[in-house]
Amino acid sequence: MQANLLHPLPDASGAEVFETLLQSPHVRIERIVSDGQVSPEWYDQAETEWVLLLAGAARLLFEGDATETQLLPGDHVLIEPHRRHRVTYTAPQTVWLAVWATDGVFDPAT
Repeated sequence: MQANLLHPLPDASGAEVFETLLQSPHVRIERIVSDGQVSPEWYDQAETEWVLLLAGAARLLFEGDATETQLLPGDHVLIEPHRRHRVTYTAPQTVWLAVWATDGVFDPAT
């Protein structure tokens, strides 16, 4: 099956749209489409998350940080388990590629 992550985009004007692209017992890959949504609360997740911004713009705030992390297309962030964070801004038609993994699966390159 062939598909494009940027076309067509679902309508995310009412709520973010999460689409699972691939899943195994230890890894899940999702396309997330945002349209102005922000996090109402802090995320505190048990999984490691690697997120790549494909289109649009976003800002993340990590608990304890004084400044937000700005994301533009091509930027990516590795979020360790239980690193509390919030999405504080998303531009219209922001597209994320998120890879979620259970502990021990990721060995990030340095």
